[in-house]
Amino acid sequence: MANHSGLDTREAVLDAYVPLTEDPDLRAFCTQIFKHLSRVDQRRCAHAYVEALLTTPGKKSIRRLARAISASPAAAQSLRQFVNASPWNWEPVLHELATWAEGHSPAHAWTIGRAFLPKRGERSVGVHRHYDPTSNHTQNCQLGYGAFLCIDTAYIPVAWELSLPGPWTDDPYLRQQARVPDTQHYRPPWAHVLGLVDTLATRVKSAPLVADLSEDQDVNLLINGLNQRGQRFVIKVPHNLAVTMSQSLGVRQPLHASVHFTVPAQPLETLTVTTPGGGCRPTRVQSMRVHVQALRSGSPSERPFQLFTEMRTGNRPGAVWITNLPPQQLSDAVKLASYATGPAVAVSAMAQWFGLLDFEGRSFPGWHHHMSLVSAAYAYQRLGRSPRATSSEDGPADRR
Repeated sequence: MANHSGLDTREAVLDAYVPLTEDPDLRAFCTQIFKHLSRVDQRRCAHAYVEALLTTPGKKSIRRLARAISASPAAAQSLRQFVNASPWNWEPVLHELATWAEGHSPAHAWTIGRAFLPKRGERSVGVHRHYDPTSNHTQNCQLGYGAFLCIDTAYIPVAWELSLPGPWTDDPYLRQQARVPDTQHYRPPWAHVLGLVDTLATRVKSAPLVADLSEDQDVNLLINGLNQRGQRFVIKVPHNLAVTMSQSLGVRQPLHASVHFTVPAQPLETLTVTTPGGGCRPTRVQSMRVHVQALRSGSPSERPFQLFTEMRTGNRPGAVWITNLPPQQLSDAVKLASYATGPAVAVSAMAQWFGLLDFEGRSFPGWHHHMSLVSAAYAYQRLGRSPRATSSEDGPADRR
């Protein structure tokens, strides 16, 4: 907890802090992103932390970051307090980050990613046993859902939600120790996605949502929630999603989504799809108009959606996608589907180069502070410099 000695130590550290580089772009960036922090020492700490994330090689532990910005032995405690205990609001920071990112170029799409943060102990907020499809292992971890703006070839994280399963919903002692707000409870994946969409709607211009919900058996709730909001979307869905064909060739009962692509009467289309890099590729696609179950009523949705898949060798259907874009925009939907993997690449880069997995704190505010600071550093690396100095999803360039 903050005390008078902590404040004195923090001020001494900040007095000793000298920026590692004379980078006016980084200074302007930090001034904008952290302008809502109420105290000067908080804004200085934020600048120092982001710069340390950008310049410290290897593991981004608090101790190593502190050594990068100050010779004071109290620097580590100062940064630890700033991330874990200082009562600054991360939402305005992420709002400014979204505004700054859109200042470079409007987002082609909103995309959703997941971040698995492995943990050894059981006291870090939200930690639980969870299956990670990337590593094909069940592990002790925190699970975060992030919203990313697809800008040119970059995926910029601008909003985060933390999954709080099991005891983190039910145990008052754990919640108090981790400073979990009363408003935060367990929500399924589709509800986290809707929450992130609602957050983005208050921060940036509208863009189609692209997300992989192929493991969520309640994705129909997301589909209808997005449609009610008037949100355009392209969603990867489970192969066993129950859908009913629109004017369905005599099929009256709902069938699994993938079954429809075995109906011989459905023609193949060859589309010319623009790739994210600006090229073109011919793509064989099968599509159809379908209805999905509306909310929890069990009745089909009134409005039909477009179900589609890219056909593989031997006319085998690939991943199944659903969209509310009109049929004449099917090539746009196929292109948007290719953006779904971008957040995973960004999360991997944030883990390897920007300290995403190196958070040492346990509290709910601390987790969000950490994710916001890492997101800011990553965004600056991807968009904050001239194209000549920026390298795809690589780590920080040598700036010293």
